[in-house]
Amino acid sequence: MDFLYVLSLFFHFKKLWPELLLACFSFFAIRWYVNHKRNVFITRYPILDLLPSLLQNLDRVHDWTVDVSNFLGCTLVGSLPFYRSQFYRYGSVDILYTCNPRNVEYMVKTNFSNYPKGVEFLEVFNLIGNGIFNVDFEPWHAQRRMAHSLLTSKEFRNYISNVNQNLVQNALLPLLTLSAKKSSVVDLENVFLRYAFDSIFTVIFGKSSNCLSLNGKSNAFEKAIDDGTEATFFRNIMPAPLWKLMRFLRVGTEKQLAEAQETIDFHLSQYISTKRDELLNGNNDQKDLLATYMKSEALKDSLSSDKNDKFLKDTAFSFLFAGRDTSGTSLTWFFWLIAKTPRVEEKILEELNSVFTKKRNCENNLNVQGPWVFDSEDLKGLVYLHAALCETLRLYPPIPLNRKSSLNKDVLPDGTVVKPRTLILFSMYAMARMEWVWGKDCSEFKPERWIDADGKLSHENMSKFFVFNRGPRTCVGKDMAFTQIKLAAAAVIFNFHVEVVEGHEVVPKPSLALHTKNGLLVKLKERVHVY
Repeated sequence: MDFLYVLSLFFHFKKLWPELLLACFSFFAIRWYVNHKRNVFITRYPILDLLPSLLQNLDRVHDWTVDVSNFLGCTLVGSLPFYRSQFYRYGSVDILYTCNPRNVEYMVKTNFSNYPKGVEFLEVFNLIGNGIFNVDFEPWHAQRRMAHSLLTSKEFRNYISNVNQNLVQNALLPLLTLSAKKSSVVDLENVFLRYAFDSIFTVIFGKSSNCLSLNGKSNAFEKAIDDGTEATFFRNIMPAPLWKLMRFLRVGTEKQLAEAQETIDFHLSQYISTKRDELLNGNNDQKDLLATYMKSEALKDSLSSDKNDKFLKDTAFSFLFAGRDTSGTSLTWFFWLIAKTPRVEEKILEELNSVFTKKRNCENNLNVQGPWVFDSEDLKGLVYLHAALCETLRLYPPIPLNRKSSLNKDVLPDGTVVKPRTLILFSMYAMARMEWVWGKDCSEFKPERWIDADGKLSHENMSKFFVFNRGPRTCVGKDMAFTQIKLAAAAVIFNFHVEVVEGHEVVPKPSLALHTKNGLLVKLKERVHVY
């Protein structure tokens, strides 16, 4: 059977040898050219279109989308050569790029049904399986109903809040306090990614990963997620025949991805098996996501069987994948912007001091020894903190580039014609830097743009803010993410002053989630509060 499978694959690829060879030759020839020359101007070539320019700017791909939008226009129609796959009939794939908010809102909300993720998306992002972020139509509707029911319940929201508050108090602040006392340099991005991972891990599995503890060891599961994410990014850059050949031969980034998937699957199997045993042994008071899903009406009848394991793995890993990188990178960019903009830090600190003073006056026995941790109730109504986080997410969206596909022919609000089965890319990163969308101060970190004349949060800009998506696929974990981020941000700002190491360069990394290339190296100084 294995021999026949390999033989069938051989004949499948044999039909594509000319195209594979041409794709490989072109890809590596252009990469050689990249190392010797970078174009000052963005050029659209015959057949290759923008591919040479993309590969030349791969190390700054997100800023390249800004250049493309300013130089060629906010909506472009073209083709990707040599990107043929089993889902496309011809060697090139029609592609549409846009950072026009009217077009994006039309696709994600107004005519949502015509723009699914598509089968190509599922194949490229098979790392997260058939979870809620990958599937379309009825499978997506079914998963969304379950997720929405859970994430909007008061009990689960309280559970999320308690998990994050305990993690900030017992792990994040002790780690940062030790660094401040030693006056040592710390990579704040690494710390926040570990915080976000431990947070979402506990929410899903009901126990800590301990990767943020003072004696925390390297986490093989977390490393596998990093490796898998990096390899998946390159699938979005390489021609499909090339990465599929690499997958068949198990070499390069495809070998890295395969090994990451094996590690992830091994750990998920263990976590699910352990949770099933706990529930079957009568431990039914658990409030974590995995336990709640297992106890749901849809799954409890087959709790002791293995047929739901695939669903549980995909669901757990989808939330883990989404909750770790997005929150970790958002906190990283937030503190980098705060460090660059002292006036914003002062206003947030003033807001936090006001909340703390009010709470101290209301509670006579308030314990103020050691670093102070706010709870989620304390942070409700903090307008400037919320505005500063929205502004961070606008400038540095956790997922800077999104993709969809079209089912039928359509016309976008700006008049662009969309062909069926077109690959669609839209850049939130570029959109934030368009003057015609956000004004001449679009590149400035300006929380005030989210506050109205009455000092309340303004909803005017939400029509061009797609960080949490819009329409039917609006992120179900939005409130959870804000809780996770706010508790950490408020505690760190209130207890520490963050200074970026002089000369340290902070720029976006070419990746699916908006990581930095070099981390965020900082020194921390403990604040002295007079009570």
